[in-house]
Amino acid sequence: MPLQLSVPHQLAIGFMNSMKWYNEPPAWHKKAESIHVSAGAKTDFWQKTHYNFMRDNGNFYYQEVTGDFTVEVKIIGEYQALYDQAGLMIRENENIWLKCGIEYVEEVQNVSAVVTRDYSDWSVIPLSKPPVALCLRVQRRAETVEVQYSLDNENYQMLRLAYLTQTETLQVGIMCASPQGEGFSVTFENFKIVVK
Repeated sequence: MPLQLSVPHQLAIGFMNSMKWYNEPPAWHKKAESIHVSAGAKTDFWQKTHYNFMRDNGNFYYQEVTGDFTVEVKIIGEYQALYDQAGLMIRENENIWLKCGIEYVEEVQNVSAVVTRDYSDWSVIPLSKPPVALCLRVQRRAETVEVQYSLDNENYQMLRLAYLTQTETLQVGIMCASPQGEGFSVTFENFKIVVK
């Protein structure tokens, strides 16, 4: 999909051919407005905190973005095993990143955010009813990232405001992982990055 000029000085980017995998999943296919992924078994992104391990083998489909931006996606997952997860990721390297989306814990879908700066933290909001889909929006402004989510793609709530990095160029895209499971299916729709 070519770059599309949305408003002056802003570029809207969808699933482009320039995107690439960090840890390519066992199966995936892309259409114009969606991508279907089979998350890899025993995959995760985590650094040290509480569990005393480091994992950096989750599936991440990304492109590099410089400066401020907003990234959005709609996620429809078939979560099955403990900690199955899917969402957005913003990454400098294996020690500095943010992931957010749904994480499946004890048969409950949780809106989840992990910010890692050498050590990972974890914030969750349990959802009383499993949603058909979750919409995510992450805005980067200088060193700050703001995570918002919506269950209806209209009303967004803030989940997290965090310091991430002052590095100008970051990897931005979709991620999924199945830390204790054998993988699961997830579809990402209407992925868009608006570069400011």
